[in-house]
Amino acid sequence: METLQQRNRMEAIRRSAENIRSSNLLNDTFVSIALEDADACQYVLRTILGTDDLNVIAVKSQYRLLNLTAKDSILDVFAQDNRGRLMNLEIQRRDTVNHARRTRFYSSMMDKSILDKGLNYDELPDVYVIYISETDLWHAGKTIYIVEKTLGAGREAIPYDDGSHIIYVNAEVDDGSAIAQMMKYFKSADPDDMSHGDLSKRVRYLKREKGGYERMSAEAEELYNLGIEDGMEKGAAKSTTAAVIRMLQDKLPVEKIAVYQNMSVDEVRKIEAQMQSEA
Repeated sequence: METLQQRNRMEAIRRSAENIRSSNLLNDTFVSIALEDADACQYVLRTILGTDDLNVIAVKSQYRLLNLTAKDSILDVFAQDNRGRLMNLEIQRRDTVNHARRTRFYSSMMDKSILDKGLNYDELPDVYVIYISETDLWHAGKTIYIVEKTLGAGREAIPYDDGSHIIYVNAEVDDGSAIAQMMKYFKSADPDDMSHGDLSKRVRYLKREKGGYERMSAEAEELYNLGIEDGMEKGAAKSTTAAVIRMLQDKLPVEKIAVYQNMSVDEVRKIEAQMQSEA
């Protein structure tokens, strides 16, 4: 017999699936699902880069790049083309982040992941970070901004190509280009608009067909489970912090607390400093 907890879980997953399904392509969850389809991803990349000879041979959505010494990064869409170029498509709706440094971080993480596999510097492939925003981040009235690197400036500038490419695209400015038309479609994600080839086919599938709804439900269930795990981790962290505070109040040595709680001495000292600042 189905319990109340099970019914609540299924209802939460159903609502989440509907929310994803009703989203547009400026929603990072929906676009990740849409562009995990190689043909749809290829359509977007060909439009932005202005080339018809780009063929996507592999694509992954919500791809996690592991970093042992800093925070991990999760790429919305990570693709490789037939020339070995690596491409990261990122959706950004917030204006509170430093966009230039964020793209720098993603580009460096991609390079590091390649070098970690044993390649030499001269074997590094070209890397593209394509940053798609809802608004014109640079306020210069352009649909697309391509970062160009040079040695020097003006007439004496020398092109500088290190294989790292950063492109900003926004859905606010309509300059009449094919990119601007696609960005309009990103904002609507209308399943009845079939004017954008394989991208339109993918959106229609996700929003109108049974298999698409099942894919949304699977994503919603995964997000639900991750939320529970995250809550449990946060709860465990709070419990550990409370235990450390009690031990500090009982005057136990920091080194001994670290051993008892399976923490580093520095972590215990941070909690001690925080406790003292709040006293």
